[in-house]
Amino acid sequence: MRCAHRNIAALGGQVHTGDLFTALPGGLRGRVGILAANVPYVPSEEIALLPAEARDHEPLVALDGGADGLDVLRRVAAEAPGWLAPGGCLLVETGRRQAPAAVAAFTAAGLRTRLAASDEGTPMW
Repeated sequence: MRCAHRNIAALGGQVHTGDLFTALPGGLRGRVGILAANVPYVPSEEIALLPAEARDHEPLVALDGGADGLDVLRRVAAEAPGWLAPGGCLLVETGRRQAPAAVAAFTAAGLRTRLAASDEGTPMW
């Protein structure tokens, strides 16, 4: 968070720390143009299979996405529509095999989806 603050302070940006949307001021409801959420998406049972540099040096909360890896993504999808401005977008990254379930979560929340894959093939929404 300190790094994010340093990067945007000169531009008048703000950094809010907390559990997803609970950290945001209520005045932002319906006014967010771009919401980028770096959600954990590794299924709990697959954490041990990660490369050591991730598994041993990243906080578990940054990696563990629950049984199918989409627990936090579903929370973000459910709450994002209330924070996004008309025409606003939500950006998240997830694994390729999770794409159908992620699309279902976004659709259930009333969001339209568009899939973009990184050069490494990782889906990004």
